[in-house]
Amino acid sequence: MVVTLDLASVLIFTALVVNVSGVVFILETILRRDEGAGRIWSIAFLSGMLTTLAYTIWVQSGGAWWATAVGNAAFVAGTGCMWLGCRRFNGRRMRWSSVLVAAAVLGAAFAVAVEGEDGGDWAGALWMFVPLLVFAGAGSVECLRGDMRESRTAWVLGAVLGFQSLYYVSRTTAFVTSGPDSALFQAAFGTITTSYLTVTLTIVAVVVTSVLRASRAPMRGYLRDAPALDDEQGILSDESFAVVLEGLCRRAAQRLELVAVTAVRLDDLDQISTAFGSDVAGAVAETWRSGVRRHAPTNAVVGQDGPTGLAFALAVGSAQEARRQAGAVYRGLFDDLGKVGGGVIPVVGVGVALSETAGYDPAELMRVAREAASRAAANVETSVLVDEGE
Repeated sequence: MVVTLDLASVLIFTALVVNVSGVVFILETILRRDEGAGRIWSIAFLSGMLTTLAYTIWVQSGGAWWATAVGNAAFVAGTGCMWLGCRRFNGRRMRWSSVLVAAAVLGAAFAVAVEGEDGGDWAGALWMFVPLLVFAGAGSVECLRGDMRESRTAWVLGAVLGFQSLYYVSRTTAFVTSGPDSALFQAAFGTITTSYLTVTLTIVAVVVTSVLRASRAPMRGYLRDAPALDDEQGILSDESFAVVLEGLCRRAAQRLELVAVTAVRLDDLDQISTAFGSDVAGAVAETWRSGVRRHAPTNAVVGQDGPTGLAFALAVGSAQEARRQAGAVYRGLFDDLGKVGGGVIPVVGVGVALSETAGYDPAELMRVAREAASRAAANVETSVLVDEGE
């Protein structure tokens, strides 16, 4: 027996799945006191919840144009925030991308409002379709870059966003060439088909993003709060370090002085916790943090770089000096870590970015240093890696 569901039933079913998934993710975000990518992904799921609510009202009220405007805008916001969350996870700059997503959301709502009640069910559809395919495609690419590239779980999210992008490429093409009332569009790209796709992608997305967030959560449990660390060890928070680094780069650029940013990455802490217990992992993490501050140059600014990294920056006389300083930090950390945790030594990678090759942009210097540190940690023959550009 074949059961055929009407549009209202399908939308209610979609709303149920999306809202339950969204509530679970948002509650987990609150309980974990998550920050960064998790918060942005929470906004994405919240937008998805608003999307299903708006479209359900649209069906039940006989096609209210304002509900379509809200639904389209929230849909764009949800996919856009998935992309922004991936960028935040990778530690990339957020200003221009956030402005782009906000502009697309306003454009999707305004396109429907302009047509008003005469716009019909597909009012402003292209203003929604195009941002969806662009943001989903950009999110898919972001999953294969930076820190996310190292996680196979992130590849699944990349595949999900990539499929969504390809789907909306096809949907947009069919919409433009055949029209929304054509048999092809209704059968392959109609609202019911899209609802089924949304349910599937939402379930996969909530699982994958939860796993990605959890992969960074254990580190927070091994360390005390950042303000305490700031006071006791002179380690700045991510935000404070970014402000100080920006000022350093601006002053150095005016004098044409060489700036070195060194990222120190700590791997295998979760494995150490599993094998030897959280007390050992906590001792290793504390030794790593205090060691970076102690062995870094006295005039260096040290700051937190996400849950698995520290960074320090200063003006140097030459690239050789920056390499010697990074090597001194690595050797000091190796000796310190050998004295705690019963000789359990985690994988440490040290990467150096120089303004003579990466420029004076703080975000670019941090990105280059992080990637160099990741490559150093992955290569058993290289403990310190200085990026020399292309």
